[in-house]
Amino acid sequence: MDTQLALRINRWIESDPDPLMQQELQQLVDANDINELEARFNGRLAFGTAGLRGVVGAGPTRMNRLVVQQTTAGLGAYLKAQISDVATRGVIIGYDGRHDSKQFAHDAAGVLTALGIKVYLTADVAATPLVAFGVLHLGAAAGIVVTASHNPPQYNGYKVYWGNGAQIIPPHDSGIAACIDKAATENISLLGANKARATNLLVMLEDEFYQAYRSGVNQAGVLQNHTQPDLVSLAYTAMHGVGNKMALDVLKDAGFTKVYSVAEQAQPDGDFPTVNFPNPEEKGAMDMVIAEAKKHGAMLACANDPDADRFAVAVRTDSGDYQMLTGDQVGVLFGHYLLTHANENEKLTCTTIVSSSLLSKVAQSLQANCRTTLTGFKWLTNVGMSEETDNNRFIFAYEEALGYTVGSMVWDKDGLSALVAFAQLTAELASQGQTIWDRLESIYRQHGFHLNAQVSIALKPTTPNIGAYLREHPPLAIAGHKVVSTDDISISKRLFSDGREETIVLPTSDVLIYRLDNGARVIVRPSGTEPKTKCYYEVVATMTASDTLVSAQQRAQDEMDRFIREHQSGLPQ
Repeated sequence: MDTQLALRINRWIESDPDPLMQQELQQLVDANDINELEARFNGRLAFGTAGLRGVVGAGPTRMNRLVVQQTTAGLGAYLKAQISDVATRGVIIGYDGRHDSKQFAHDAAGVLTALGIKVYLTADVAATPLVAFGVLHLGAAAGIVVTASHNPPQYNGYKVYWGNGAQIIPPHDSGIAACIDKAATENISLLGANKARATNLLVMLEDEFYQAYRSGVNQAGVLQNHTQPDLVSLAYTAMHGVGNKMALDVLKDAGFTKVYSVAEQAQPDGDFPTVNFPNPEEKGAMDMVIAEAKKHGAMLACANDPDADRFAVAVRTDSGDYQMLTGDQVGVLFGHYLLTHANENEKLTCTTIVSSSLLSKVAQSLQANCRTTLTGFKWLTNVGMSEETDNNRFIFAYEEALGYTVGSMVWDKDGLSALVAFAQLTAELASQGQTIWDRLESIYRQHGFHLNAQVSIALKPTTPNIGAYLREHPPLAIAGHKVVSTDDISISKRLFSDGREETIVLPTSDVLIYRLDNGARVIVRPSGTEPKTKCYYEVVATMTASDTLVSAQQRAQDEMDRFIREHQSGLPQ
């Protein structure tokens, strides 16, 4: 074994506070598993705008207690340098139901209190939106939530909020990362919980805090449409996560009494025993809640992911089966619903470049505004805050990956308030003798049937840089349709086919967006985490008088299949 590697391993084992992790590394050393040891010590788990996320295990490239302690020491140092009153404003910390999450959260609290920074620590598991809410509710300087969201059981993560209640964006991510690198070379002190409490540096957030969030949902201006909630029945699953109790409480507060929770998935369980992958988007993940909905003849089958920041729904069809709505369909339903109920000055919605363009068309038809941001809720909410004015108040944002923020109580995606809002939309329609499908059809008839799809291309070592290739060989047409404009986000320019140019107000990113003369769109961007290029497609089919939702969707799907096939064939292999 390389001497430098051996030294690093020994130093890590000496510093690691977890005997199981020490043992895991020692076993790899004893087995002389050089490949695995090099993988564990090849750099460290990268801290970015989403914080940390990785497989739990020993070593600097895995999620473990020492990595969490080093990360928190770096974050604490950065906060002290940036925010003069961080010690008194404090940091809120919450955690999900995964096996290591509570320990990681308590480690983070011990590091920050040792630095003299006050910590508000949730006394029990908490949905991610409660921590985002808590930053503003408590006036904290920052927030930490220990969660791997909907990743597989072997993962955990560490997410950071700034004092505005939104996820961090540049330059804070790189600033924190630099401080973490420095902290990883130093000894780290932790303050014991009893001593921290005795000196008022550690405040445990008991039921009163959870009830404050619940009350906030109940009183939110955008959630006051209580149209005959007794008409709605729904099945719900927390997917072995932390959402069940709060979901049932906020639904009850809003008047929904016909709610059927999936008992087998109601309590937090880090093994996620009844799902292969605890993500509502994954095939089979919604099976149990749909079965529960069928058992009761419920209108909706609803799910939160394990940290309850995402919301998914399947809606009963005329045949009695259940069909999942896409994130884009839920997003446009929310946008239409909220804007039609909004106050005169509530006009601002946000969505991302890879989500459907339909929300912007709906917003325009309702004399409202839709701002398009880069991918990720960190951009949606930070842009929403910065664009707000007295005459243009923020009301809603969404991204296609099942993330929605309804109103401005939580400046991050919130699957719990979204659950209430969707139930209220369903109730209003039911009171008028209509369904979710009727509303979708009405929107599509006005604006066209919008169908979106995503394709990931695994790159071979020999594949040329696709972005560079497309910039050197700009397509004039795709799948037989003329390219009307090309957005090159790397240079913040929109290039029109007639030679005109416009400036795009977005942070630079390696993204190309092509808009075609038939209303279709394709977006090409590299994956930030894998050797892949991602392509996002949108086609728009006009609905004729004789069309049904099914026939329009089939026509759009046929066009989508052809569009993807012809576009992919023109990319470098």
